[in-house]
Amino acid sequence: MKVKRLTGILLLIACAAGIIFCGVTAFQDRRYNLISIIMVLFACVPFYYAYEKKDGNIRRMVVLAVMTAIAVVGRFIFVVLPGFKPVTAIVIIAGMYMGPEAGFLTGSLVAVISNMFFGQGPWTPFQMLAWGMTGMVAGLPGIRKALKKKWVLAIYGVITGFMYSAIMDIWTVLSMDGTFNWLRYGMALFTAIPVTIEYMVANVVFLMLGIGPIGTKLERIRIKHGIFDD
Repeated sequence: MKVKRLTGILLLIACAAGIIFCGVTAFQDRRYNLISIIMVLFACVPFYYAYEKKDGNIRRMVVLAVMTAIAVVGRFIFVVLPGFKPVTAIVIIAGMYMGPEAGFLTGSLVAVISNMFFGQGPWTPFQMLAWGMTGMVAGLPGIRKALKKKWVLAIYGVITGFMYSAIMDIWTVLSMDGTFNWLRYGMALFTAIPVTIEYMVANVVFLMLGIGPIGTKLERIRIKHGIFDD
């Protein structure tokens, strides 16, 4: 991976975390819509920058929009099962075949768009960060290659299930009185174990079901049109 691209990705993570921190401290979670919009704008920058000198920008946007729509619809279909949803799995697959920038943007957009129906709130930026990082890491060259092995992909599904729960539990602690406490955080992680396990199982199940049909089509698009290359 080129140094400039890696620097951009690290800067994106730092900016996203910084934006959330400002939202929690300066705005006390009262401007979560503004924070969410700013995060989406920041997520768009590295995506466009990574492919600005290549052809096929419209194709890339269409594929990204389709993957985002699939994840949003998947969240609706499984609305009766709060912790058992295909969102994380779809974001991971998007990152694997579309690259880290597209993976982060897909994860961020899924949170914002789906919450227009599920309800926006101070938790939205945390969901954007959690799903965005999940897709971004899956898109890193060395990792995306390893994830082509199903047993590695299953392990990543388990790890990201825990990661999502851990990031959301940070918001859980902050929502109590606006301050972070390690003891409360530990208790939040402990009480969330059943839900965290549900996240893990859902990720593995949907990854195993989706990597074949969705992954194959994305790979064909990538090869045929020469988009989303490393």
